[in-house]
Amino acid sequence: SFGGFCAAIFVIGNGLGSLETAANPYLAVCGPPRYSEIRINLAQAFNAVGTVIAPVLGSYVFFKEVGDNADAIKNVQWVYLAIACFVFLLAVVFYFSTIPEITDADMMFQVVAIASYFINYAVDTRDNTSSATGAIYLAVAQGCFAVGRFSGSFFMHYVKPRWVFLAYLSCVIIFNSAATTQRQNTGIAMLSLTLFFESVCFPTILALGIRGIGRHTKRGSGWIVAGVSGGAAVPPILGAAADAKVKGTGTAMVVPVCFMVAAWSYAVAVNFVPAYRDPADKTGAATIGIENANRDSEISDSGEEADKGVGTSAEIAV
Repeated sequence: SFGGFCAAIFVIGNGLGSLETAANPYLAVCGPPRYSEIRINLAQAFNAVGTVIAPVLGSYVFFKEVGDNADAIKNVQWVYLAIACFVFLLAVVFYFSTIPEITDADMMFQVVAIASYFINYAVDTRDNTSSATGAIYLAVAQGCFAVGRFSGSFFMHYVKPRWVFLAYLSCVIIFNSAATTQRQNTGIAMLSLTLFFESVCFPTILALGIRGIGRHTKRGSGWIVAGVSGGAAVPPILGAAADAKVKGTGTAMVVPVCFMVAAWSYAVAVNFVPAYRDPADKTGAATIGIENANRDSEISDSGEEADKGVGTSAEIAV
């Protein structure tokens, strides 16, 4: 039933939220603090690859028969069953894997709105575009999203993550604003570029937000991840704005633009306000996990040289 389907989606959402709350701070603290943003963005870049596959799958399964045909509904059920089996096997693998524990001492809602209405945007703003075709365009846009995370991780090797975050989020506002006025292929291109630059924003906000809070890392991460609950509020607002006029999805994209401007305030603060900038920079400049690794490498090399010296002396004695 539809009610059962909604309940199942609610349970899935709770599980994904709990998983992200645990995984993100783990990624942030399980290595050198200097590279925390790079680790999170790189890990979630592979996650974004799945968002490329999903729309393509949907175009051939969900939108193949959009009527009340019972066979079309069965196709959807088989897809969810396959996903459930895969996730179960993945859980088994993690259960038997040896993963170090991170203790307290060691220790994205606009994306949802834009991606969820991307197909509607394509259908409303581009002539002769069906939902299936819109799903293909969404796959391309999500491909841009994945590439954006890989590119952001690359730039963070050479530029401070907070500057990359500011530049990318500024471009999000520019291209998302352009998408509200442009139509046809130009509008779809603007929205795809929006997803490209939006890619690094949430992981970087998380990594920067939990810097320097010590034993409160898990709780802080939980509050930041809870912020994606806006994904339950922004899409209905966008949808209401889109329904206010015929084919109004393009104009309604001004809704996520407003939230992006609000998020931009943090990007400005973490770059120009000392109270936000200094903790981020001090943690980012730390050599924890780097000096120790170099020292261990030097000790290992010295040990190997000593072993070689002992071997040579023994050969001479013989």
